[in-house]
Amino acid sequence: MTERPFPIPDRDTAPFWEGARRGELRIQRCAACGRHVFYPRAVCPHCMSDRLDWVRASGRGTVHTFTVVHRTTDEFSADLPFPVGLVDLEEGIRMMARLDVREPVVGMPVEVFFERVDDQLSLPHFKEVEE
Repeated sequence: MTERPFPIPDRDTAPFWEGARRGELRIQRCAACGRHVFYPRAVCPHCMSDRLDWVRASGRGTVHTFTVVHRTTDEFSADLPFPVGLVDLEEGIRMMARLDVREPVVGMPVEVFFERVDDQLSLPHFKEVEE
């Protein structure tokens, strides 16, 4: 089996990945317009300011949509099938991540947790909020 590919942090994404390593979901917030931003970038897509700060997100949201992956490359074939979804976070941004949910449903409340890959990398996943 081929080794799984992992993200390589760069200037814009390093704070996100450092937060994930520590078990924190970090997103950007524009100091000029006050809106949250995701995916990590150098300039706010809403007002074009470069004054983006990193904040800790609640990690709570709802499933906007999802798909169940049944065919993939060799690196992920041992995990088949698995759901991937778009999650609307409480902060007003949408992010794509793996859903560790047996039967995902649109509108399902979820919360982030982190899959520890090694000492330097953790990946965000979402699980169903337990009532």
